[in-house]
Amino acid sequence: MKNGFHKIVLNINSPVAGVSNAPIKTVKKKNKSQRWLFLGIVIFFVTILSFVLVEGVNLYFSLQKTSKVATSAFTAIKSQDLESSRVQLKELENNLLEVAGHVAKISWLKFIPIIGVYVADASHLVNGGIAGVQAGEITTETLIPYTDLLGLKGKTSFVSGSADDRIKTAVETLDKVTPRLEEIAVKIGVASKEISQVDPKRYPEAIGSIKIRQKMQSVKDLFSNSADIFVDAQPLLKKLPEILGNNKSKNYLVLFQNDAELRATGGFITAYALFKIDKGKMQVIKAEDIYKLDAAKKKKYPAPNSILKYHKDVYTLELRDSNLSPDFIVSMGEFDKMIKESVPDFPQYDGIIALDTHVLVSAIKILGDFNIYGRVFSAENDSRCDCPKAIYELEDYATRPVGYLREERKDIIGILLYQLMQRALGVSPSKYWGQLFQMFLEESKQKHVLFDFFDEVAQKGIESLHFAGKIDSYEGDYLHINNVNFSGAKANMFIKQQVKLDINITDNNETVNTLTINYKNPAPASNCNLEAGKLCLNAILRNWLRVYVPEGATLLEFTGSEKDTVSYNELNKTVFEGFLTVKPQGTSEIKIKYKLPFKVSRGTTYKLFIQKQPGTDMHEYSVLKNGKEIEKFSLLSDTQVSFKL
Repeated sequence: MKNGFHKIVLNINSPVAGVSNAPIKTVKKKNKSQRWLFLGIVIFFVTILSFVLVEGVNLYFSLQKTSKVATSAFTAIKSQDLESSRVQLKELENNLLEVAGHVAKISWLKFIPIIGVYVADASHLVNGGIAGVQAGEITTETLIPYTDLLGLKGKTSFVSGSADDRIKTAVETLDKVTPRLEEIAVKIGVASKEISQVDPKRYPEAIGSIKIRQKMQSVKDLFSNSADIFVDAQPLLKKLPEILGNNKSKNYLVLFQNDAELRATGGFITAYALFKIDKGKMQVIKAEDIYKLDAAKKKKYPAPNSILKYHKDVYTLELRDSNLSPDFIVSMGEFDKMIKESVPDFPQYDGIIALDTHVLVSAIKILGDFNIYGRVFSAENDSRCDCPKAIYELEDYATRPVGYLREERKDIIGILLYQLMQRALGVSPSKYWGQLFQMFLEESKQKHVLFDFFDEVAQKGIESLHFAGKIDSYEGDYLHINNVNFSGAKANMFIKQQVKLDINITDNNETVNTLTINYKNPAPASNCNLEAGKLCLNAILRNWLRVYVPEGATLLEFTGSEKDTVSYNELNKTVFEGFLTVKPQGTSEIKIKYKLPFKVSRGTTYKLFIQKQPGTDMHEYSVLKNGKEIEKFSLLSDTQVSFKL
């Protein structure tokens, strides 16, 4: 103490209430470090964001450019210009590779929640697109030598020689094509695998007027189905040289089915022709009326119960009536068996091909009119039947009663087939062949042409393309309506058929379907008095009906049948069978209610497969869910309908 005061000594290490004892310099350094850390983080994220934005902009413009190139490529393909398609596809591939490069630079975003799945989808779509385009490139390169034969635009190796010479050269060089099929299959497989990993459900139903989810699902289904079909069809494609008689000539039996008198596989078998194919060159060995072949049988066959029950005054089974099964292969098995047993001197053949009047009319539209026995066969509409004139002339010649013996009755069909072939082969391939080739594919898809090759490998390929008229297996709901005209008249030329299927999902997840089939004949009756010598086209339809649904389905109600209804299992399906008649200018209706053998789950996709009957055309279908229509269409080929439960 000095002068009454105590000396106070300050110790900076001693705590003082309310005063921090931290070193001032340390606090300043810490704050400075935090600012630098924060600034570094900001700079990092700004850099990343800038990088993403830059790549996003680059990706956007790259996609814009790719879209334009893709449009040009698809236009070239649509116009069937192979040379231009090859150039455009190559440019499209290069653009997609550029897009893939931009996507790869942001691929690390795949590990970020939410946004990651969309980046992954982009990668899968681009990679799948590249593989798909490469498959297209290989295809165009493979087809270019055959452009003349296929009627496509582009350079060709077959520009000289007769039509027969060109066909022979093409068939002999097909072996060079088959190795490339493996390459195409691999590329399509890669595309399908990549695109299959994209889930369309992650995307909105639509953006504005553009249906996003539906388009993505369509692309996904397209590649998936293409991969399956291409792999399954490869055996057939590899067999083509052999089928076309490259190593050894082949004989094929062609049956003409008259769809104006509808039968299970497409029409009443009215005529046949036996063709020989040697290195692609076709020759008619024999062509005549089916009645002559029936008359040549050495053995009689008793009529099956279906004919005894539904046909009128028919007690034997003839070749012309043997196509009773809706499965073409099963029916042709019966036809082939009867020929081999009862017509032992009939030439051997390597397969059966059936076609109906729809094919003839489509061919005449391309090749022009024909004059046979003073009759003009054209595709123009004939008011006497409201059908193509060619059909009327066929029916008039073949079925009108005459007061004299017409020894070559119905041979006109064989002559018409022969003249069609001669005209098609007697000119430059580029004039007709491309149109005929594409028409033939479309007619096969619509089941107006059916194939039963005896070569198992080739037939497996045909069945994978759905060109064999088989009743297919299917996981899900199924429907096939099969009508058989047992009246002898050509009423199916006039019958309009409308089908309505109401799928009712019950509270306990069972499915009860109500099927309504309406038959309408708006045309007046023909004069069917044989003594009057009139052409009997439109008369009362006597219709044997079979409805094929999933095996195990339970029939609840069947109304409209004029005979006792029957339910049984056949071809791995449950069948509901009945009978009805339809008068000219009359209508008839069938209603069938049945419960499916399986339950469904809410939130899943309901799938229905409708198989078309061969020989039918433009039947109107409406599919409803619990009374509300979800799809309406004309049934041109086998069709799948699906909807969300």
